[in-house]
Order: sequence, then C-alpha cells, then structure tokens
Amino acid sequence: MSRGCHDVPDAVIGRPESDIVIALAGNPNVGKSSLFNALTGLGVETAHYPGTTREVHTGTARAGERSVGVIDLPGSYGLTGSAEEDRVALRALSELEPDVVVVVLDPATLGRTLNLAVEALDLGFRVVLAVNLVDEARRSGLTVDAAVLESALGVPVVSTVATQGIGVSDVVDACFKVATGPVPDPPGYGPDFEALLEPLVNACGDAECLPAGYSARAAALRLLDEREGGSGEVDPAVAEVAGQVRGAMRSHFGESGATHLARERHGLTGILGEEAVRREERRRLLPRDAWSLTTWPWTGVPLVIIVAAGIFGFLFFVGDLLARGFSLLWGTFASPAITSAVTSLAGDGTLGKVLLWGFDAGIEASLSIGLPYILTFYFLLGFLEDTGYLNSLAFLTDRLMHRFGLHGRAIVPMVAAAGCNVPALVAAGQLPSRRERTIASTLVLFVPCSARTAVILGSVGHFLGWQPTLLVLGILVAIWLGMGVALQRIVPGGSRGLVMEMFPFRRPSLKRVASKAWDQFKEFLFIATPIVIVGSLVLGGLYETGWLVKLSDPLEPVVEGWLGLPAIAGLTLILGFLRKELSLQLLVALAVATAGFAGASITELMSPTDMVVFALVNAIMLPCISSMTVYWRRNGLWATTIALAATVAIALVVGGVLARVLPAVGFGV
Repeated sequence: MSRGCHDVPDAVIGRPESDIVIALAGNPNVGKSSLFNALTGLGVETAHYPGTTREVHTGTARAGERSVGVIDLPGSYGLTGSAEEDRVALRALSELEPDVVVVVLDPATLGRTLNLAVEALDLGFRVVLAVNLVDEARRSGLTVDAAVLESALGVPVVSTVATQGIGVSDVVDACFKVATGPVPDPPGYGPDFEALLEPLVNACGDAECLPAGYSARAAALRLLDEREGGSGEVDPAVAEVAGQVRGAMRSHFGESGATHLARERHGLTGILGEEAVRREERRRLLPRDAWSLTTWPWTGVPLVIIVAAGIFGFLFFVGDLLARGFSLLWGTFASPAITSAVTSLAGDGTLGKVLLWGFDAGIEASLSIGLPYILTFYFLLGFLEDTGYLNSLAFLTDRLMHRFGLHGRAIVPMVAAAGCNVPALVAAGQLPSRRERTIASTLVLFVPCSARTAVILGSVGHFLGWQPTLLVLGILVAIWLGMGVALQRIVPGGSRGLVMEMFPFRRPSLKRVASKAWDQFKEFLFIATPIVIVGSLVLGGLYETGWLVKLSDPLEPVVEGWLGLPAIAGLTLILGFLRKELSLQLLVALAVATAGFAGASITELMSPTDMVVFALVNAIMLPCISSMTVYWRRNGLWATTIALAATVAIALVVGGVLARVLPAVGFGV
C-alpha cells in the first residue's frame, strides 16, 4: 500500500516487531477473535484509542522460523463508515501499517461480510480471505466455492475452523506469499461510475501529497465522502476536482457519490455471495428455527424462565454438592495436616492460632466458595455465550430495556455482570449515547455478580434452602427493575431504537467453554485467594488480641441495632468492598476459628434471618473496588459518589425492613 506525505499521529500501541504483520478484520460474530487467539494465545497487548471505547489488540506468533505480528481490529461492518468501530479499525490500519489484511468471513452471510473485504481492496491493502465456521456451514448444507472468490477478487481464499485450529497455518502461509507480491487491483464498478471517478483518480495521482496517505484510487474513493473532501489537509487542486466529481455523480445518479459507491459495493458482494455459496436443502426438525423460538414472546419468555431456572437449579444443587464434598475433604485431610504443620512451627499460642486463621480457615473459605459456585457460574455463562443465546435475549428484551431508556443490546452487559461487573461496565461504556452509558453502567452495579451470587448460595442457599434463596434473588430483581425505572426518569434524554443482526445459533464447544471459564476463574484463584488469606490473618490477629470487638463497637447501632446482625459482621461487609466474596469468606473463617473445629459454619454466628439480611445487604451495598474504579473512570467522581451513596442507602433500608418483617412472619422459628 502506498503511503502519502501527511504525518501520522503517534499510535497508541506500536506495530509488532516481526517478520510480517497481519491485521484481522471482520464483522462481529464471525470468529475473528477465535482466529486471533488461535494465532497468538491469550497473552496480548490491548489499547483504547483516545476518545473511543473500542479496543485494538496486538500479539505475536511463530510460524516455524518466522515471526508473525497480529493485530485484532474491532469487529465492524466496514472501514469507511461513520460508526466508531469503523473509524478505530481504519485508524489502526493507517497507523500500524500491516503487510496483509486478513478478512474473516462467515459462509452463512458471505454476501454481506465480503463488503469489508472489498473496502480493504479499494483502500489498497493486500488481502487474504479466511472463510471461517465452515464446519457449521457444512452442517447447515452450505459450502463455499473458493475458486469463484479468488477469480473475482484476485486474492487467496482459505477455509478455517478457528476454534479447532483448522486452516490457521494455511492463513499464515498465504499471508507470507501475498506480503511479497504485488498489490492486487481493486474490483471495478459500473462503467458510468468509473468514468465519472477517473478525473479524480488522475488528480490524486498528479498531487504531490495524497489525502490520508492512500493510493490514488483509494484517495479518490475516500474523497467522494463530503466530510473527507472538506478536510483542510486535501490539496486545493484535488479538492476542487473532488467537488466537481461529487456534483457530477449526484446529477447523474440522483444521489451522492458516497451513497452510490456503497450501493455498487453491496451489489458486487451480493452477487459474489450468491455465486460462491452452494446450498443443499435440508429438512428442519421444527417448523420454526431457533431464532423464532427464542425471540417470539410467547415462546421466548417461557424459555428465559426455563434457562434462568436451569442455571439457578444447577448452581443450587450441583454447587451445594460440590461445597459439601469440598468441606468434607478439607476437614478430613487438609485441615489436620495444616494444623499439625502450623502447631509444630508456631505452637498453639496466639501466633499459631492467627496463622491457622489464614492458612486453614482462610484457604478453606476461599476455595469452598470459589470452586463450587464461581467456577460453576462462569462455565454456565460461557455455555450460553457460546451458543449465541445472548444475542436472541437482546432482541427479546428490547421492549423491556426501552422502559429504562436503553435498547435490547444493553441486556448483554447485564448478563455479563452476572459473571463480573468489571467487564460488564466496559461493555456498557460502548453503548452509543452518554445517557445510555450512564443508565446501563449504574444498573450493572445492581446486578449480583458471581461473587455476590456465591455469597447468597454459600450462605442462604447452602444452609436455608432454595425458597429463601429465591426470596433474596427476587428482592434483588425488584430493586434492579425499580432502579431502571427511576434512572429513566432522572437521567435526561431519550432512547433509541434497536437495529441488530440475528446471529445463528451454534453448537457450543465444551472444551472452549471450560477453557474460558478456567481462564476467568484463575483471576479469582490467584488474586482473591491471597487477599482472603491476608484478610483472615488480619481478622484473626484482631480477634485473638481482642481488638475485633473494639473495632466493631462503632458499627453496633447500625449493624446490630438496625440490621440485627452481629456487629463483627459489619466489618466483613465493609471489607467486602475489596472483593464481595471476601465478606462471606472472612465470616466463615471467623466461624471456623471461633468454633475451634474444621467445617464449622456461619450458623455458629448468625440466625436464619441474619443470613438472609447479610446476603442481601452484601449483594446491594458497596460494589467491589474494581467495579467502582471502572465506574468512576467512565462516569466521573460526582456520579460515582451518588451511586455509592445509593447502594448504601438502599441496602440499609431494605435490610432493616427485612430484619423486622421476617421474624414477624415466623421465618426461622
């Protein structure tokens, strides 16, 4: 690709140092990120471009003796549109200057996904086409004739199944061949369009400085957009010709040159998609496809209830079984060995007891909650994500989300928040308007993440049963709905309609789901567990020296007087600001240490009403510090202060009322 003489702004991330650099481009949900991970693994560099919410990832790979730099562009439907992801992708291509652009295609929507490939060719890039998801296409009766695409576009076409690593090395080989070859000629359009464009191409070719650093034809196509033509960096002589050509095209076609160019591209790619795809008719087992079943309210809503009940039931029964089994194993094998080792080194005095708080009770508390509930939840969430069900859920809930000033796509951050609020806040920050971002990110704070769900299941569910657990979850849903209605009225502005693509359902890969769940759980395991151990050691030191009671005394009027909880439980609730599961883990450690035997539970400290109130207050009050940090960066200090105050106020009001209502109706008696 020829470069112009304009200065290129400093890139946020540098061009990878390697023998060849390739950029991965593609529409959302075509498997581009899977191809990136297959090439580079998960150790990558990520950057946001200033003024944007979209990320660009870079990584490196080895192909024999050769090194390959890989750039993962944001998923986009084009490179020259006005959408933020289009602008970020084009900027990254201009700044990082890849040798080859690999455009990832979906056989099921080949005509549309080819549009991005034609844009890349128009901009003067060397291109390789990776037709991904060929295994799913084959099951649907679709096959792609690569020869048709290669003949029409003059670029290599490789079939891949990125999730299984099939065809990945072929993509790399094709890139090395293309990188040293000539830049392919872009596809031509209609004769009238080409004739009208020719004067502008000639003017760009004669100019000393090409606009935006493209080839003459690429610059001419870009200048058909009036916004580009008005740029102060364009050569005045070229700008004059551009104005004349745009006027001639508007007069001839009855629409702007940019609009007609888009029409020409879509026509070309639509024809290519029809010619290259072979379809074999197959009988469907159901009269409606999966999309119809999941998005039609009369079937979609009951299905949502069934899916939610299935997740709850799996977590409740399987998680409880795993928790009980782990506690039995720990009490039988691990705890006696740790106690013996600590006692032999530090004795059975204060120091030995404090060490047991951390290395016996602390580790047990962390793993007895993390393994049964958090890891299990990540697996279930990954399973739903891998099937594509979350996309249909966004379509189904569009009407509900409009009542909150959002559109259906905002449900995806809400579902993600059930795993962890931090990535959900990042996803909410990608919504189009500031109003939508404010409402969505605030609602995310009131979605119980996997850690808070683990607290609910590890206390209420584990000791009291499923009915009280449903009560707690029902109250949280009611609070979330109430907050949504309130934010719709408080935050000024209006909501937008939903325009989204219906992605096909896909067969989930258990290996991929398990790998993703483990990758997410490792963060908990290696970050949260040390915090729990240190917190348990501190809590043990305070308890064994008598300072725990003194520090909890100031909390007594609110925690004990209003919420009805033991005052020391207030300290664990506050420490939950570090990590939400830390509250229960420290409470379990406190129970184990004070009871004096492994396997002791929080029933030694709290009544059934106390456990319900504790779990509810923990789920509402003070989101973890990681979540609040991201929220603060996205929304500012003032909004963060209001959000924190709201969580505390709502938690105290609801918790205090529940502490009085439950005994009055005979709960736990």
